[in-house]
Amino acid sequence: MALQLRPNCEYCDRDLPPHATEARICSYECTFCSDCVETKLFNVCPNCGGGFAPRPIRPAQEWRPGVCTARQAPSDKRVHLKYGLDDVAAHCARVKDVPPEQR
Repeated sequence: MALQLRPNCEYCDRDLPPHATEARICSYECTFCSDCVETKLFNVCPNCGGGFAPRPIRPAQEWRPGVCTARQAPSDKRVHLKYGLDDVAAHCARVKDVPPEQR
C-alpha cells in the first residue's frame, strides 16, 4: 500500500505537493511542514506523540510500470489538527524532551 501523501500541513495548512522536500510525516502519516515540526511541534506529533521523518518523494515519471503519481495518485483530502493550539502546545512541551525512540 502506498503512502497517502496528504496535500497539506495539518498545523498551518501550507501546501505540500508530492515533490515537497519540506514535508514531514510520523508513522501514522500525519503530515506537517518542516517549519511547524521544528518551531511549533518540536518533533512531537500532536496526534500520536511520535517523531517525524522526511516524507519520501513519489516519482512523477513512471520509471517502472504503474509506479508514479499519475498511477498512484496522492490524496487530495486536506487534513487539519483535531486538537486546539493550546492543547497541542501543552502536549508537545510534555513530550519533547523524550527521544522519539523512547516514546
